[in-house]
Amino acid sequence: MEVYTRQTIVKYGVGFGSSLAMAVSFSLNKSIFWAILHGILGWLYVFYAWIFKSY
Repeated sequence: MEVYTRQTIVKYGVGFGSSLAMAVSFSLNKSIFWAILHGILGWLYVFYAWIFKSY
């Protein structure tokens, strides 16, 4: 039960985070390019934190 809950939270949390970043970026900049770029940069930060940060 715990593993399923954790996977669900990660799956929907990451998707929601990217969507939120792109929506806010588009709202502020009125540019699809910047929205996509901010969505990609958000993923790059996730990988950076996963590799170099120790929690």
